[in-house]
Amino acid sequence: MKRRALIQHLTQHGCHLIREGGNHSWWGNPTKNRRSAVPRHTEVHDLLARKICKDLDVPRP
Repeated sequence: MKRRALIQHLTQHGCHLIREGGNHSWWGNPTKNRRSAVPRHTEVHDLLARKICKDLDVPRP
């Protein structure tokens, strides 16, 4: 999955960018009080995308 598509999916479900780290971006879901790291690769493996969505309590892409 492309990183851009994952970011779009997260923002559509109410998540927002918390901060930029060294190699990752930290995204959070304020309604569920959860956060997760999203790598800055152009391609994010599908299993990792599912884990990020699970961490943020968002439906799968």
